[in-house]
Amino acid sequence: MKLAKLFGTALVALSLSAPALAQQAAGGQPDQVAQLAQMVGLSEDQQEEIRGILDGMQDEIGTLREEAQALQQKMQGEIKADYDEDAIRDHAEDLGEVTGEIAALSTLMQAKVDSVFTQEQRDELDKKMQQMRQQMQQRQMMQQQGQ
Repeated sequence: MKLAKLFGTALVALSLSAPALAQQAAGGQPDQVAQLAQMVGLSEDQQEEIRGILDGMQDEIGTLREEAQALQQKMQGEIKADYDEDAIRDHAEDLGEVTGEIAALSTLMQAKVDSVFTQEQRDELDKKMQQMRQQMQQRQMMQQQGQ
């Protein structure tokens, strides 16, 4: 279960930055899949498979995120003296469905990427994520002490 949480954290970070992958690659900066490959030793085939998974799902997730933003804006537009409770509830219900679908697709994407890794790579990712978390905690403690 702990590994799943760590892996989920890594993939959430990866999926949130996925729209920038093309921009980074075009700018000569390493993309997230390449960085992940360096972290856990992905083969070229594994990298291509992960890119295919991300490419295949990011468009759909991106469209749903745009839809969620539009629904949130509609709800914000209902904050007025002559509000329409039915409209607010309808938009909220639609937003719940859209965010649920985003969560489902994100989880499916993480599961599909996880299936590409070997157990050794999962173990290595677990180790690296623990190290990263410890470094972040140390930085936060140092920042708090400096204030």
